[in-house]
Amino acid sequence: MSSRIRARGGKSAASVHTVRIPRQRGRRGADPFVVVVPERPSLTREALTVVGGWLWRERRALAPTGLAVLALAAAGLLHVFAWWSGLVLAPVAAGPLVWLLLMQRRRPALGSPLAWRIALAALASSALAWLALAVGFGPLAGPLCLWWLLMLLTAQTAWLIVRHTR
Repeated sequence: MSSRIRARGGKSAASVHTVRIPRQRGRRGADPFVVVVPERPSLTREALTVVGGWLWRERRALAPTGLAVLALAAAGLLHVFAWWSGLVLAPVAAGPLVWLLLMQRRRPALGSPLAWRIALAALASSALAWLALAVGFGPLAGPLCLWWLLMLLTAQTAWLIVRHTR
């Protein structure tokens, strides 16, 4: 490698090549020119940039998916460190059903609002029951993974329907 293009002593970023052009004759007090040539990103990096940008732009539409992945990771960590917390979470699964009964008593609804309340309470109760079982037995045990996927698809579909009708 020529001494004209080799970096001497200085550190640069991992994907940047620095080319130093030595001082020209007749310019005694001037600093040397520094040309920074960035390396071209790989195809993998370009693809990850495109996918990451798309996910960032659609982050509100994909909120249920993010929450489902977060719940899967949290259930896995809780299973490893405190499997007994599934016993504490099990009675909480009845909470949404109690909410449905209280709402129907205070503000009765018929038709579409009642259907949405029932669907919301059923999905939330199912998610909490899954969380309790996943913490107790592990998120990938038996049919829990399929249950998680079905709840994810249901929640994402309902979320997109609700966001589209507003």
